[in-house]
Amino acid sequence: MKVVVLGAGVVGVATAWFLARGGATVVVVDRQPGAGLETSFANGGQISANHTTPWATPATPWKALKWLGQADAPLLFHLRLDPALASWLVRFLANCTASRMRANTERALRLAVYSRQQLAAVRAATGIAYDQLIRGILHIFRNPKDYAEALPLVELMNSLGCRRAVIDADACVGLEPALADARPHLVGGIFSPDDESGDAHTFTVGLAEACAKEGVTFQYGTTIQRLVRAGQAVTAVETEAGTMTADAFVVACGSYSPLLLRPLGIRLPVYPAKGYSVTIPVAAEGTAPVVSLIDDEFKMVYSRLGERLRIAGTAEFAGYDTTVWPKRAMFLREKAMELFPRCGDPAAAEFWAGLRPSTPDGVPVMGATPLSGLFLNTGHGTLGWTMACGAGRVLADVILGQAPEIALDGFGSERFR
Repeated sequence: MKVVVLGAGVVGVATAWFLARGGATVVVVDRQPGAGLETSFANGGQISANHTTPWATPATPWKALKWLGQADAPLLFHLRLDPALASWLVRFLANCTASRMRANTERALRLAVYSRQQLAAVRAATGIAYDQLIRGILHIFRNPKDYAEALPLVELMNSLGCRRAVIDADACVGLEPALADARPHLVGGIFSPDDESGDAHTFTVGLAEACAKEGVTFQYGTTIQRLVRAGQAVTAVETEAGTMTADAFVVACGSYSPLLLRPLGIRLPVYPAKGYSVTIPVAAEGTAPVVSLIDDEFKMVYSRLGERLRIAGTAEFAGYDTTVWPKRAMFLREKAMELFPRCGDPAAAEFWAGLRPSTPDGVPVMGATPLSGLFLNTGHGTLGWTMACGAGRVLADVILGQAPEIALDGFGSERFR
């Protein structure tokens, strides 16, 4: 069986890996010169199975109203005539109910926990080193009201099988001594000991190399033009390098997936949410955190990647614009240096922005489509790194005619019809 995977991000490469291990002949096509050079390149680094709550919650609309007009708001909408965004927002608001939040959380968590298991299996099979740390994730709070409002979510997540512990400020510093200077400002934290962190780009490159050893062919620097439909089937993909036929095609192009699917009559509400990251070389041990962090006040995440500290945050709805706007990027650096003033030289910081492929319900789109031979693996939002190996394994099983090890109800594109 020949399968063409469109997209060489962490999700696409993970899909290729499991397909190849299952006996398929696999070709991966990407416009970039290498693997993991778009959304997977410099993300927040967290593998956060215990933090799969979607953006669409009952509280989100009110928070969004509060943030209106704030240039440094964690959630920023660039008002523009964009029918795709308008449609996405209507669907998003419809998911901001307690019942839908719970259902969406359950689905996302199911995949995320499975993905953590599959990541461990890939790591054992390949020996890939990617600055991984299995030290948990600590969610810190400065505002007593926000802290109190977060506690019911801890109960929900624990009822679904997570391990999340509510701890006081002193315990936060005990877990991560680099927070000592911030102790007077902390009111407490929530610790998830099973979560991890690591460099998604390094992992993707390493897995692509492992895929090549399994016989996977990579066609980098190749722009995908369109999928070719014949009746109720997709039979080929046209690229600038020529036309490729195959038995199956996987669309794993992140935020760009809807652009490929629309001409086929498939309208997918996956919209790009731009996120920023800052990477600072660590000055010395003890000056920067080792435990991965979430700073609730500013909706920022911190991950230690070897001798680097990765800081990421914000969600900016601005279409396909990947411009690194200085004010947004500098805000992340400023807050990082306030929290860890001796972590490194801010002048040496590297800035980046990427597009997270976001669905209105916070659940990715995976599986078959109404068109024979066409499969989807997209819409993982901020959790692409967290979900990649699980999503890759599940879709490979579907394509190869094997029963997936987790239920796929609620992941298909049919929920958006």
